[in-house]
Amino acid sequence: MAQRTVLVVLFDGVQSLDVTGPVEVFTGAEQHTPGTYRVCTASLDGAPVRTTSGLTVVPDGALADAPRPHTLLVPGGQGTRTPDARLTEWLRRHGPRAERLVSVCTGAALLAGAGLLDGLRATTHWAYCDTLARNHPAVEVDPDPIYVRDGRVATSAGVTSGIDLALALVEEDLGRETALTIARHLVVFLRRPGNQAQFSAQLAAQTAQREPLREVQQWITEHPGADLTVEALAARAALSPRHFARAFHTETGMTPGRYVDRVRLENARRLLEDTTDGVEEISRASGYGTPEAMRRAFVRTLGTSPAEYRRRFRPAPAPTHA
Repeated sequence: MAQRTVLVVLFDGVQSLDVTGPVEVFTGAEQHTPGTYRVCTASLDGAPVRTTSGLTVVPDGALADAPRPHTLLVPGGQGTRTPDARLTEWLRRHGPRAERLVSVCTGAALLAGAGLLDGLRATTHWAYCDTLARNHPAVEVDPDPIYVRDGRVATSAGVTSGIDLALALVEEDLGRETALTIARHLVVFLRRPGNQAQFSAQLAAQTAQREPLREVQQWITEHPGADLTVEALAARAALSPRHFARAFHTETGMTPGRYVDRVRLENARRLLEDTTDGVEEISRASGYGTPEAMRRAFVRTLGTSPAEYRRRFRPAPAPTHA
């Protein structure tokens, strides 16, 4: 197996976890299976860089002297807002030569500025998706997933999603068991699919201002298998269905139906990941009623069936010892 060089680009104002998270994953894979990855870091002039948190990182060398990478990884951070023109030009010239081009968080803005995301689907930190889409209309920005793969280019959302993407790349290169070993060592779950939303329903929606609506939000979360029609929820809030639907959307930024859909999907995902309950039981507990209804929701939103989701993202059971 040929060793893959992972080159991480450094610059002043880089987000430290965007760098260290993926570096720990690839370095862990190299320690687990020697000869698989060579991780290098480089800044424009080879000088140390100061991260947004105040840490100083000393690179291995200058970009001009860096080896040709198999995987070129561009982290995010405040330094992506006004990038050095020399860095943009370096990315424009060298990005197409990498077999795999990866960004973490707002590193997508650097790739887009170098023209490397034109015509591609990409994501970034939720707070900067609108800015990325506005500044680079040739990029199809998807604000929801934690990471997106489009051919040889992979972009991830905020901060810790860089670890998820790096684990996915290790799984692609070396197999699930190796990636799972690294995930366990880092005490993270090898279970978040790329198209998992950056936010849970509760975080994606605003918290309602009025107490009755806040109580309804909480009740939905705690009772996903209940009757969650607008009429039933309106009765709990002591409002007419029409008034409730309008007030809920105004105060949360999400229709009651959309909120219920997200809560039910999250509940079903969690049960598939954390329990051995059957699909039929989970579909009832999550409010879908039938396995077929749940399957349609999974395919529509996640692009996979519940059974396949469980196979891919439920952690393997720990070994037992006699």
